[in-house]
Amino acid sequence: MEKSILTAPAFRSVEGAYLALLQLASTNFEQHIEARGNAAREVVGVSFRLPDPRQRLPYLATRKANPVFQFAEALWYLAGRRDLEMIGYYAPSMRSSSGDGVTLGGSAYGHTLFRPGVGDTASPFDRVLDLLRTEPDSKRGYLPVFSASELAIADNPDMACLAGLHLLVRGGRLHMVCHMRANDLDCGLLSDVFSFTMIQEYAAVRLGLELGHYTHTIGSAHVNDRNADRVRKVLNEAELRRAPQHFPFPAMSVGTDPATISRVLEHEELLRTNAVKYCADDIAHLDVDAYWQQAVLLFEVYRQIRHDKADEVRRDVLGALHPGLRWLLGHKWAACATEESAR
Repeated sequence: MEKSILTAPAFRSVEGAYLALLQLASTNFEQHIEARGNAAREVVGVSFRLPDPRQRLPYLATRKANPVFQFAEALWYLAGRRDLEMIGYYAPSMRSSSGDGVTLGGSAYGHTLFRPGVGDTASPFDRVLDLLRTEPDSKRGYLPVFSASELAIADNPDMACLAGLHLLVRGGRLHMVCHMRANDLDCGLLSDVFSFTMIQEYAAVRLGLELGHYTHTIGSAHVNDRNADRVRKVLNEAELRRAPQHFPFPAMSVGTDPATISRVLEHEELLRTNAVKYCADDIAHLDVDAYWQQAVLLFEVYRQIRHDKADEVRRDVLGALHPGLRWLLGHKWAACATEESAR
């Protein structure tokens, strides 16, 4: 058989995969399920591939994707954190998944990936990088996340949806295969793909390799009934628009390492706690490079919305953002609306 029949279908960006999966679950779902009171339409065993994992953002006005949260969550993972103090600021709904009101469990994937286990001195992520440096064609670069021990927790409110990440070096490129136990196609898929492709690109930078393709596999691909109206609006927008928006995103800066992530998060905390206020020129002169300054700009935008209750976010800060991020913010918050986002 032809290779294309057996490999996952490829999409130009996550947006195309997202729309195809929403259409599948809306019109060709296999069964209607009701797990723990959540009614949903489900398809079992699906996958897709992104030849260019940097195109990890969807430009759909009705979906109102939140790039501030997406960057915050990716950094939260890369830092190996599990605290609610940071991530709960960007996504208050995540607080309901915490058993103690302080930390998260299964969904804190970064804590599993980037922190050494009990009795160990290196994180699983660092061990896999060491393996791939010495055994480039290895098939063993697998990072498990879901643990069977999670099943032993009665009424576990925070069981990992990510089973594991598989890193493979082939032909000077770093590919990743992501294995999901389950994915909420409307709510969880977009942020998951954003974060996991960021982890993939971070690993490629650390290894000095080109970025390869990203493959996403899902055991239970589902759309909750409560989100059906939004899904219908998103699919209608995609069908009626003249052409998709496309904003190619730049490559992660060479030299990005744990110290880089720590510096970005130092500025994130100052902004989250409203200890500082930055203009665009302030951010341009920070101790982080242009790529990561984009994340700081996003956090300053959110600071103005949360703390200043701004009716209009500073135009210099919006103007310094990548045009795709600016477009998304303009559709997410009225305070960020510009002529560009209105188109």
